[in-house]
Amino acid sequence: MIDVLIAGAGPAGTIAAILLARAGVRVLVVDRARFPRAKLCGDTLNPGAVACLQRLGLEGSTNGALPLDGMVVTAERSAPIEGRYENARGYAISRSRFDDALLRAAVRAGAGLEQQVLVDAPLVDSGADVAVRGATVKGRTGNTMRLHARLVIAADGRYSRLARALRLSRSPQRPRRWAIGAYFQDVGGMTTLGEMHIRPGHYIGVAPLPGGITNACVVTPHPGRGAPADILVSMIRRDPLLRDRFSRARMIGLPSCLGPLAVDCAMPGMRGLLIAGDAAGFVDPMTGDGLRFAIRGAELAAIEALHVLEHGNTDAHVRLLDARRREFTGKWRFNRTMRWVVEDSRALRLAELGAGVAPSVVQHVIRYAGDLHAA
Repeated sequence: MIDVLIAGAGPAGTIAAILLARAGVRVLVVDRARFPRAKLCGDTLNPGAVACLQRLGLEGSTNGALPLDGMVVTAERSAPIEGRYENARGYAISRSRFDDALLRAAVRAGAGLEQQVLVDAPLVDSGADVAVRGATVKGRTGNTMRLHARLVIAADGRYSRLARALRLSRSPQRPRRWAIGAYFQDVGGMTTLGEMHIRPGHYIGVAPLPGGITNACVVTPHPGRGAPADILVSMIRRDPLLRDRFSRARMIGLPSCLGPLAVDCAMPGMRGLLIAGDAAGFVDPMTGDGLRFAIRGAELAAIEALHVLEHGNTDAHVRLLDARRREFTGKWRFNRTMRWVVEDSRALRLAELGAGVAPSVVQHVIRYAGDLHAA
């Protein structure tokens, strides 16, 4: 029997697989995609995420990445403010390349891998002690199989079939945001800084990538009607600080659209199941720390999985909830505050005025968003 079945081969699933396989656990990772695959993301690792990778011996996953020295934040009515990472560095790397590197590391560590296999539903033992005992999966030919495991880790994204089937996660009514992102060539004025352009009701993230590529992504509560490419280009062209820089830019490939983004997860699992990554809770990528949440959250899930396998305890999901609260509560509150500022026009105007008087406050916010305390 498999010791741990992991649904999802994104960063959370593969890092959990790496840590468990290193400990001698029999791990199988299953994903519906074939890697490398495209993934809508800001494509940046903040210094806290980089520090996690280095501590776990996974710095090789960022080979070929573009170093980032900090962030620049702009608003409509105030001058741009730069925040440099002190004695630390972030990286810009496409999720296609980063995820594939982590998946290869998981296989090298000894994890099994099945691609183009959909994890469809949990296998639940509804006896005296209700518990997850594995999952049903659909193979490439559409055939359904039952995979039994001592423990399952659901790292299968925001719309996790496992978490939703067990009513452990849901899409809340608020906040409801959509993201539209694409890659561009020949964007002017790019530097070694990531960019966050905050506007009333929406924001636009811009990040440099290796090879002169630029990632541009708009997050808005009102995606509007029309093709995603038209919506994205229209919002960039309406922006006074971006229109000239993108005047000669060419979109590479098709844009991606995702939403609504938010996911609420009150309990990261149940007996026989742990939840990691976006499946364990997600709002939007405004503060650029999503990958650190995924990486560190996967580590916490792997720690609890090892406790289950070694000691047979049945409260691993409760212990994981406590660990996640200790680790992330401060950042969750910070992120909620930042989103509220963007949503409330008066709060945003006050923040702009404050930034003009005391730019050091914004610089401190940038460093905190970059998880420099963790780095």
